[in-house]
Amino acid sequence: MTSTATTRRVSPGPGGDADLAAAAALIAEPARGRILAALLDGRSLPASGLAAEAGVSAPATTAHLNKLRAGGLIEVEPSGRHRYYRLAGQHVAVALEALATIAPVASVRSLRQGTHAAALRAARSCYDHLAGRLGVAVSAALLEHEAIVATDGIDDTVRRPGEQLSASLPAHPYRLGPAAQDVFAGLGVELAALLQTRSSRPLLRFCVDWTEQRHHLAGRLGATLLVALCENGDLTRNPGRRTIHVTDRGVQTLHRRLGIDVTGTLAAEPGSASVR
Repeated sequence: MTSTATTRRVSPGPGGDADLAAAAALIAEPARGRILAALLDGRSLPASGLAAEAGVSAPATTAHLNKLRAGGLIEVEPSGRHRYYRLAGQHVAVALEALATIAPVASVRSLRQGTHAAALRAARSCYDHLAGRLGVAVSAALLEHEAIVATDGIDDTVRRPGEQLSASLPAHPYRLGPAAQDVFAGLGVELAALLQTRSSRPLLRFCVDWTEQRHHLAGRLGATLLVALCENGDLTRNPGRRTIHVTDRGVQTLHRRLGIDVTGTLAAEPGSASVR
């Protein structure tokens, strides 16, 4: 999907420090945490859908949304009689993903919860691009097939020294490679058209995947790739969840185009396979 969310950041005043406690208080309330988690895949959702995600009443959801808006974490866009809410930008998604690296693991009280947690690690959307083991595997395969090339002499997507454990990289060691046009075309991405599109968002951007601690592709190219794979029927989104499923067609496409053993990649942990 294409998001019009800005990347506005709230900066401390002259001589002031960032008020971490204020941001933490917004996220700390469980219902608000569930609302933010529901928006982490970049979607815009109505209050009714977010009420279902949060498990609270409509009036309580409205109060939580107002607080999140006032704190600069979400934005709202009217559409007809409805109002749709989204994260205020990828910087919010990155912060939430980073917080997950230090958050305690919630108790799994059912097989369904355990399966969902495993599926998130296997393949998920990170704001609007592919993440998890599948996202990392795709980025590694793009490097191997010279769709992208490393510029720092490290021919690997491993996290570099000094990089944060989970963050969007402000500078990254990759550029488009000599095979970029052909490789991305095989995945349904018209790279030439994308290069001609004017946008303030970088074409290439990479994140350190919070579960895998390796780089995965983000930016306009990462977002376009996820959309293309979904539109081609290679991947499907789980409604209301961030988990990504690989279809039978997708298993064949990713193996033929990138040499990825999807079943083996997603089955790295027992019960985590998201192939159907």
